[in-house]
Order: sequence, then structure tokens, then C-alpha cells
Amino acid sequence: VLIALCSSLFGVTLVLKRYSFIGDGLSHVAFGAMSVATIFNLVSDTMIIMPVTVVAAILLLRTGQNTKIKGDAAIAMLSVSALAIGYLVLNIFSTSANITGDVCSTLFGSTSILTLTKSEVIMCSVFSVLVVIFFVLFYNRIFAVTFDETFAKATGTSADLYNLLIAVITAIIIVLAMNLVGSLLISALIIFPALASMRIFNNFKSAVISSAVISVFCAVTGILLSILFSTPVGSTIVAVNIVIFLISTIIEKLFSR
Repeated sequence: VLIALCSSLFGVTLVLKRYSFIGDGLSHVAFGAMSVATIFNLVSDTMIIMPVTVVAAILLLRTGQNTKIKGDAAIAMLSVSALAIGYLVLNIFSTSANITGDVCSTLFGSTSILTLTKSEVIMCSVFSVLVVIFFVLFYNRIFAVTFDETFAKATGTSADLYNLLIAVITAIIIVLAMNLVGSLLISALIIFPALASMRIFNNFKSAVISSAVISVFCAVTGILLSILFSTPVGSTIVAVNIVIFLISTIIEKLFSR
């Protein structure tokens, strides 16, 4: 639920800044990093996944500003490269007897929320609280950077720094959510609540608040449904997000008449 809250807070900003696909790219990088971490049998895979994904976020942001390689091209290259290398590494070096099951779990998340370890829950809780605190404290500057970087720079706000922080925090959210939702479905937590709220609200603050409410509702509903019907928790949460997005689209159509 905390992860859903974090992803929704930054979701509106990422959508408005056209950074939506950065989540997809970083999730594939996280999969590649997890594949390498699995080979070394580390106590905590996060020791490798977190720094690698954060560095990838920084590189994507810098590369996207390159005139020769546009942002979407950089994300596409990094995504497919990390995904291919990760799967290749798992097949060559993995000692697991069920590689297909391991890959499926990594890509699509845990089959049950009960499979998460205590340390994973604690780490997710701590980082999620820190992300929420950061967003609340720097809300005005994030708002300024989101809508008008030129104005933000004129008022003394370091737009480049905040863009970098947004990319890094997105990487952290992706790493936190990967075990539960899966690397292929993480982007849905960022995009769907933001798009659903923006269908109904035109005000940034209202869109962010409604996005958070929608995301938390979808997470709770998805978890409950996954327990009741024994379905994969990540896929169920995403399915609920899709339904809410469709409902918000219908509401927008009705009120626009």
C-alpha cells in the first residue's frame, strides 16, 4: 500500500514531464541487476539492484538530453539490453532447478503477498515513508519543475537537480515494488492512477491527491481479491487499476457533454 502511495505521488509528475516510460526502462534494468545478484547468492539482492537501478536512472536522464540519442531511444535500448542480458545470465549461471519459475516470479511478481520476507516489508516501509516525506517537503519545487523549468530556474530552483532526484526516487520505488508486482508490471502503478485522476481533475494538487487515493484503493482491493481468488497479487492490482482507469474515462466522457 505504501509503495502504491509513493508511485502515485510521482506518477502525475512523470506523466506530465513525459517520463512515463522511464519506469518501464528502469524496471528492466532492475531485472537484469537481480539476475546478476541471484548468481552471487547475496543475502540481500537489493545491495546490487538499488545502486545499479539508480545509476541507470541518472544515465537515462543524461542520455535523454543528448541530441544524438533521444530519451525514448535511450530507454528502449537500455530496456531490451537489460532484459536480454538478465535472462541470458540466469540461463547460463543459475543454479536453480526452476529457472522458468524464477524468471516468471521476477517479471510478474509474487503469487502471494505472504511470500514477502520481514526484511523486505521493513525496507519497503522505511523507504516509502522517506519518499512521501520528500514529496511533501518539496512539493512546491516539484510543481514548479513539472510545469515550467525555465520559471523554476529563474526563481533560483535547480531544475536539473530536481529532475535528477525525481529519476532517482522513481528508481527506488521500482526496486521496492519489484518483488511484489514484478518488473514488467511496475509501470502500471505509476501510470494508471495518474492518468485516471487526470481524466477527472485539471488541477495539479487535486490530481496528485486523487491519484494517491486511487492507487491506495486499487492496491488494497487488489490484495484482497488476490487472497480471495488465489490470483497473483501484482497482476490483480494492475487489473483493478485498469478498471478504475476505464471508469474514470467514462466519467470524463459523461461530464464533458
